[in-house]
Amino acid sequence: MAAKSQYEELARQLSAIGAVKRGLGRILPPECPPGSAAVLTLLDRHGEMRLSRLAELMAIDMSVTSRHVTHVAERGWIERSPDPGDKRSRILRLTDDGHAVLRELSRRTTETLAHTLGDWSDDEVGQLNAMLARLRDNFGDCRSWPPAPHDCTAALTAPATSTGALTTSAIPATPA
Repeated sequence: MAAKSQYEELARQLSAIGAVKRGLGRILPPECPPGSAAVLTLLDRHGEMRLSRLAELMAIDMSVTSRHVTHVAERGWIERSPDPGDKRSRILRLTDDGHAVLRELSRRTTETLAHTLGDWSDDEVGQLNAMLARLRDNFGDCRSWPPAPHDCTAALTAPATSTGALTTSAIPATPA
């Protein structure tokens, strides 16, 4: 197990990743926000699926997933058809227009990353890809985690650890 200071630095770096995500979000066309891009990407990667499976893959609530799906469906990028096994459910699949949008998003993202990481070697990019995939796998479906306490004032008055840092017990241990 890594030293606590390594996890503290990782938390700082992950927080700073928000700037990277915002930068990549800026290259998306205005009609295709990040949530919509995620829907298209996951349908392309995993094929047709129900809304519940998409919500699971996105690790977000069904109501949020439904809003993203409505957005892309209204633009004709996906189609929703009745599930033959359960007429109450819908099967989501990419349309030809959705594939075209996804190709454009991929082109923009690839060009931006190639430009921004142009001084990185193939090996370094491969290592980053592998470590990010491992991190995501270790987190699994974080929707099942208990919600964090709403009152953070308790953390402000909690005793500090020997390093002066506050403890964080809201995040559950990774399942074995």
